[in-house]
Amino acid sequence: MTTRHVVLHAVGALFAGIVLGACREEGVVPRQKVASGDASRGERAIVAYGCGSCHVIPGVPQAQGRVGPPLTDLADRAFLAGQLGNEPEALVRWIRQPQEIRPGSAMPDLGVSERDARDIAAYLYTLASNPLGPPHPIPARHLPGH
Repeated sequence: MTTRHVVLHAVGALFAGIVLGACREEGVVPRQKVASGDASRGERAIVAYGCGSCHVIPGVPQAQGRVGPPLTDLADRAFLAGQLGNEPEALVRWIRQPQEIRPGSAMPDLGVSERDARDIAAYLYTLASNPLGPPHPIPARHLPGH
């Protein structure tokens, strides 16, 4: 097999991965599953509770707030609120009771129901900087001229 064939094969495999990634249910697969959470309901709950008045939230109309951190890549983060591990139950708890977890935080208690918090968390876990996963570089020995 020539170097050119190896490169074409690698490019074809990359393209297939992108196409298959785009064919997932609802377009984006969450990084973490939230028990009983529904991302489409979560988007509506985010609007209803006004989360976008404080946060930038991709996919949510007019969610361009600058008070809290942008939630553009929440699924990629290791911690929530600087102290909780980024896990579904912790995120649900933070959404529901931020003042109990971190008194004095700018995040207010909004009276979010358990169901709405689960749905919001499900939506937030669809937000990742690289939803297809880490890149798989082609080894230099397979590139022309190496």
